[in-house]
Amino acid sequence: MSPNEILVWSGLVVGLTFGVVGQTTGFCLNRAVKDYVESRNLLRARSFAFATLVAIIGTQLLALTEFVDFSRAIYRTPNFSWVLLPLGATMFGYGMMLANGCGARTVVLLAQGNLRSLVVLLCLGISAYATLSGVLGPARAMVAQATSIPLGGLYDLSLLTNQIVLGLLLSALSWFVFYRGMILRNAKDFFGGLCVGLLVVAGWFATGWLAADEFEPTPLVSLTFIAPIGETIQYTMIATGMRLSFPVSLIFGVLLGSFSIAAVRGTLRLQGFSTPHEMRRYIFGGVLMGVGGALGLGCSIGQGLTGMSTLAFSSMIAITCILLGAGLAARRNG
Repeated sequence: MSPNEILVWSGLVVGLTFGVVGQTTGFCLNRAVKDYVESRNLLRARSFAFATLVAIIGTQLLALTEFVDFSRAIYRTPNFSWVLLPLGATMFGYGMMLANGCGARTVVLLAQGNLRSLVVLLCLGISAYATLSGVLGPARAMVAQATSIPLGGLYDLSLLTNQIVLGLLLSALSWFVFYRGMILRNAKDFFGGLCVGLLVVAGWFATGWLAADEFEPTPLVSLTFIAPIGETIQYTMIATGMRLSFPVSLIFGVLLGSFSIAAVRGTLRLQGFSTPHEMRRYIFGGVLMGVGGALGLGCSIGQGLTGMSTLAFSSMIAITCILLGAGLAARRNG
């Protein structure tokens, strides 16, 4: 197969697996925040942290063995806007709670017949592309250039400092995940965190090694759902002028995997809005996620797992702000 065919099939397999896992386990940062705010239940948060732990370990092993050159990853861009990154991430977190799910979870729910998710995804994808390269693109680029600062990651530190800080980070995550062994007694949350973390590594491996082509380098990407949703909408409309890519096949795979499990379990049901107010809230949440995800360079999966696995400081800031925005929305609208 050609490198592009490998990318397409890899994206489909990774997406299909994510759809199955997402539909089976309900893996989502939105639910984790809600559980903590409403009942101080940290089980789903531990599942997300477990995915982060697995993603970091697997990704750093790929870097250590030099299978993948992560210097090409978007999260390792040397300069970031000190305004747009935290602002966008906070907007995404707030919108995620209004829309009752992150971008990834919304794709999973759409496949089982949730029409609210269809509205959210359309608003998210269109607003994201409008911010990246549409009518809001010039303003975004102007602000980004004016507020750009150098911001690296743990990989810029000396070897000894890097190892010490990385060891502390992994130890803290391990302590949180396995505290009192609660996650070990909940197979669904354990399985969800483990699989999603491994899928982040699989995405890096597929785009950074399996489909590597020194004559025509392909973008180094893994699990993320903001730009890919917009790209999928665009591909659906003008496929004859575009080449199928890893992000688009990833979204198609998530839809297929989630639909298959929902069909087998008998949970395929059309669900709509109960009130106009609910519809307005979901639309606003989708727009906030799209614009915020574009400004913050990712979503709860893209920055919180995929970006974090590269040890970029920008991803650490982004996931902190996503949690802040989500917490504010959960308390205000709870």
